[in-house]
Amino acid sequence: MSVSDLYGELRPRAFAIAYQMLSSVSEAEDVVQEAFLRMHHTLQRGEPIASPRAYIATLTTRLAIDQLRSARVRREHYVGEWLPEPLVTGPTPAEHAERADSLSLAFLVLLENLSPHQRAALLLREVFDYPYTEVAEIIGTDVDSTRHLVARARNHVQKHRPRYHATRRQREELAQRFFAASEQGDLSALEELLAQDVALHVDGGGNVPALGQPVNGRECVAGTVLAVRAAFARLGVRIRLTEVNGQPGAMAYDTQDRLVGVMGLGIADDGRIQTIHSIVNPDKLRHLDQVSDLGARLRAQRRSGGNP
Repeated sequence: MSVSDLYGELRPRAFAIAYQMLSSVSEAEDVVQEAFLRMHHTLQRGEPIASPRAYIATLTTRLAIDQLRSARVRREHYVGEWLPEPLVTGPTPAEHAERADSLSLAFLVLLENLSPHQRAALLLREVFDYPYTEVAEIIGTDVDSTRHLVARARNHVQKHRPRYHATRRQREELAQRFFAASEQGDLSALEELLAQDVALHVDGGGNVPALGQPVNGRECVAGTVLAVRAAFARLGVRIRLTEVNGQPGAMAYDTQDRLVGVMGLGIADDGRIQTIHSIVNPDKLRHLDQVSDLGARLRAQRRSGGNP
């Protein structure tokens, strides 16, 4: 099988591992390209590769571990709240519902508190279903140490991770009601859809106006959502519902059909919205579509003291 054939076959899994390790599309793409380049050079030297699938998974994971270490140093100096780069995903088959939950923005944020090796071990074992022996081989440790890494990571995640028991249809209907209530300015209807301890997170990266820290609580979040939606309406921004990281969400576009932001909703056990993650940093949206300059213009106007 040629390298190009192997690339077509193995790239989806390699990208999935890299993205969930790094929470960055651009960094994941770089890691995958480097992994396949190294495999190509190995084959060119005439060195045999017994299992290309295992070889690429190992290279991708180890490169991602190294990349994550350096990425974390940069994230310590990030302006405002850091959130993952979003993926716009298609309809998720029922048999892959658990994997869709593991792709959610809320889950990826939780993974940020794990060490790179804990994160790799948890993802490979719990999300990608590798046996402990293979996980140990990939991350370069023994099976007992791998079990310990997975157990500690799993305990952390289970303490904070909401379980998504609602069906895909129920989630879509909840999202439709949420965005309809926000568009209509219906505060009571909006509050009814939110969990009591709901949290709103916004990532502007210092490039566009954004909240500096999370907004917590049903009343505060509902009021903030309505204020932002009213501002969007004045600026002609329209909302298109879609699926973001396997969960219900939306994309916001300006009057020239350029992307303003992406929002993902996390659903709690009781069927209410637990988390709202909004990414408006243009640097994290360029892989999705042409990006609007609306946020940058608003930021410039705020600095100069002008009105939108």
